[in-house]
Amino acid sequence: MADSKEAGWLPMAGAFRDGRRILVTVRGGEQGPAEVDTVRWATVRGSSERRWVATDMGPDGFVTYEDDELVAWMPWPEPTHQQSSVTIPAPADEADFEDQGSGI
Repeated sequence: MADSKEAGWLPMAGAFRDGRRILVTVRGGEQGPAEVDTVRWATVRGSSERRWVATDMGPDGFVTYEDDELVAWMPWPEPTHQQSSVTIPAPADEADFEDQGSGI
């Protein structure tokens, strides 16, 4: 398997915090293995705190993440003329980002 950084994953410390959609690797745990989600940095309705908010949230609930729940990020991939959809990459390997601190 290719190194996560070679695949385009970056440390969370440099993630865009301006409302743009980005891809993140959500840390694996008791609820299941690591997975990729699309999030943006935003203020959740009814709160004054900004946090990572999943972009596929519904009107009945918000999925939010704290920094320590996320392993790595990459910019949202743009489709090209040859492809009309976006290919979602495999999650980043946590071991490739251990030097960044796990937050646990």
